[in-house]
Amino acid sequence: MKKTVLLLLTLLMLASSLPALAADGTSSVYEGYTYDFYANVKSTPAPFLLSRVITSENLKGIALDSVDDVCTSLDGRIFMVDSKQSRVHVLDGNGKMLKSLKTIRDTENKIVILEDGSQLMLNGCQGVFFHEKQKELYIADTAAQRVIVLNGDDYTFKRLITRPSAMTGVTEFKPSKVTVDNADRIYLVVQSSYEGIIELNEDGTFSRYFGVNEPQINLIDQMWKSIATDAQKEKMGKTYAPAFNNVALDGEGFVMAVTSDYSAAQSVFRLNFGGKNVLRKKGSVPVIGDVSTPDGTSSVFVDIAVKPYGTYAVLDKAFGRVFLYNFDGELLSVFGSKGNLSGQFKTPSTIAWLGDKLVIGDSALKCAYILEPSEFGQALLDANEAYYYGRWDQATENFEKVLRLCSNMETAYVGIGKNLLMQEKYKDAMEYFRLGNNREFYSKAYKGYRSEVMRSHFGIIAVIAGVLVALVIGSEIAYNRKQRRGSK
Repeated sequence: MKKTVLLLLTLLMLASSLPALAADGTSSVYEGYTYDFYANVKSTPAPFLLSRVITSENLKGIALDSVDDVCTSLDGRIFMVDSKQSRVHVLDGNGKMLKSLKTIRDTENKIVILEDGSQLMLNGCQGVFFHEKQKELYIADTAAQRVIVLNGDDYTFKRLITRPSAMTGVTEFKPSKVTVDNADRIYLVVQSSYEGIIELNEDGTFSRYFGVNEPQINLIDQMWKSIATDAQKEKMGKTYAPAFNNVALDGEGFVMAVTSDYSAAQSVFRLNFGGKNVLRKKGSVPVIGDVSTPDGTSSVFVDIAVKPYGTYAVLDKAFGRVFLYNFDGELLSVFGSKGNLSGQFKTPSTIAWLGDKLVIGDSALKCAYILEPSEFGQALLDANEAYYYGRWDQATENFEKVLRLCSNMETAYVGIGKNLLMQEKYKDAMEYFRLGNNREFYSKAYKGYRSEVMRSHFGIIAVIAGVLVALVIGSEIAYNRKQRRGSK
């Protein structure tokens, strides 16, 4: 009897330690955490909850062997790439199958025939992007070394982009990821390319290589190369620029990118038109993922998804985590883990926003998760959106809601402080910046408060200053008179 009771108690303890499960058996909770100013881990409520799992069961009998890339459209469609099956699946926002693309057809529903007489079929495709402005679907057909452009409404063929004749360099034209800006410039990521992102004009002609990724400098190697002979230099290994993994566009048209190469000096990029990284880094910890890990390994970023107001989510393949940053590069929350439980990751490969939801693909588990924001996560998103667009009262209200749900969120204190600073409420802003451990903005608020005090007490300060000047002048006059009398 005692053994039976002990067994039941053990099973209950194990069950209570597992993530909560929804009615359909899927995990409904992700643990969250962030870092404070001193790089200490601080737990947060779960920012996102697992809403739905997309598997081959959603695809009406079509096998799903991998999930390599995901993008979404404003009308709620999800476009999901399976490179092993050479397919792009189109689903609605609830994961219901709408279309599966493999053989490309024209407006008359006939298979497109190429100049060599072969049928136009996807071949090892790895990337997809929906261009809202032109309502076009771009597919990076990697193995076939081309980009296929389809009508975004009926998925019929529009045009083919192959290697431009004017393209320079040694990079093979094997596009793995694609994005298009509002000026219709096309940006392609080619794996293992050290020449940067390929930028094409609207008509597919070559424009330039864009945003070369700088490698970390090994000072010892540089020293040896500086004193080596030409023959020795030829035998030394060359230092190449690390390749990018993925690209996205923010609301201002800047290209954002990530790299998983350990030799890269930076892992997250916000590239201006000149290709320079202008990513804002105003947070208390750098934009590198986990600041410290038990075994000393680093986060490996494989994809990035950006909201119109600059908040972005970065996917870490090494630990199966999502890092959520705001426009200023402040870490909002981290969630996700690797494991075999429903909702956990094995090889996370791609991430995209679906409104305020997230769609995350896992190539090894052959599925995609749809995550919806919790009350805490929604408050975070709403607060940063309101702040970005200058809606100060709404931002403060949402940041206060964040603090009610999680009192150790330094970014929320800083967010309220910034809003108060914008409203020139310097004294109150100083207090919130102190609570948020933000010294830079505390100094700005202090300067404003000091100027405010000076203006409000100008009369008293002027009288005191006048009296002090008069005393100094009077003292000098008395001293000079005494000196003259003494000389006589």
